[in-house]
Amino acid sequence: MCNRHSEQQKKCIKVIIRKMPLRRLMLITICVVFITTEAVSDENVKKAVGDEVSFRPTNIDPPVSSITWKHKNSSGFVVKAIEWDADDYVFSTPNQRFKGITALDEKTGQITLTYLTVKHSGLYTIDINSKEMQQRFSLEVMERVPKPVIKIKKVKGNPDVVHLICEYSEPIIWRNSSGEILIGSLHHPKGEFITVEFTGNPDNFYTCTLGNGVSTETSDPVYERDLIQDLWGFVIVSVSMVFIMLFLFIPPCHDYCADCCRRRKTSQK
Repeated sequence: MCNRHSEQQKKCIKVIIRKMPLRRLMLITICVVFITTEAVSDENVKKAVGDEVSFRPTNIDPPVSSITWKHKNSSGFVVKAIEWDADDYVFSTPNQRFKGITALDEKTGQITLTYLTVKHSGLYTIDINSKEMQQRFSLEVMERVPKPVIKIKKVKGNPDVVHLICEYSEPIIWRNSSGEILIGSLHHPKGEFITVEFTGNPDNFYTCTLGNGVSTETSDPVYERDLIQDLWGFVIVSVSMVFIMLFLFIPPCHDYCADCCRRRKTSQK
């Protein structure tokens, strides 16, 4: 017999393993692996708002007289999502949050949720014949990312360069018309920007893509021709403002221009 001392226990186990037939030892190893696998067979799923999800137990042994799926939110509050009873063959969704969006396959035990909202996030468990199964199903429902809009900021002192800004908190991917991924710089208080230099090709464009693991959205492309038009419009307006300022607020310039006009009219006569 093995006593309780750890060293003697180790020696005892070694002796038992040596004397144990190979076939029995392999059988025990397979059982240990199976039990370990069963214990970690949980599912962790992420979905976007509006998506659907299905959870299904690994196995379901007949006969089955009842199935109940339960939902536990982040606060620890547990409600029944859907339940089925073989006696009256009725499907019931006691909680209003799951009404009209929850389906159950009584043969496989699979639950399906449609039109997901953030409130459906949490832990799901299944009871079969009033006994809770070991499997756990974790669901995280996230809001979809918005469609980004690129902002344009001109660079002072360099008319051939602009900053394109994607001002969002989600991860950002910049691409050009060649599909090349561009490295952005941090923009305060949030988002990223890239510096674009005019190449002379009006068909070149740039996009900003947001993603959060469950949804992606890409901005409308910003073409170089649009940037050039904006730039020339800015130049024209700026030059016009300069001339207006000179004409209206600098009297000598105004008098000089008026005198030039009178002399020209006199010479023409």
